[in-house]
Amino acid sequence: MTLLFTPEELVQYLYNETSPERTAEINAALQQDWTLREKLEAVKDSQRLLNEGLESPRAEAITNILRYARESVSEPVQPH
Repeated sequence: MTLLFTPEELVQYLYNETSPERTAEINAALQQDWTLREKLEAVKDSQRLLNEGLESPRAEAITNILRYARESVSEPVQPH
């Protein structure tokens, strides 16, 4: 019998969030199912990319955005 595992379950498996029973099932399936191993590797690659974090924008980009924001804001309306 072939067990099917969702990508969400594989993510939970990587973060040790699956039940002991489900972890054992995934471990057993990984020993026999090369397509599952490939899917797990794809999830691991995604995990690595997420863990690398985002790079900060260049200072020039931030300056341009702030300049645009200042220029876009109209003068506040004075109450009558």
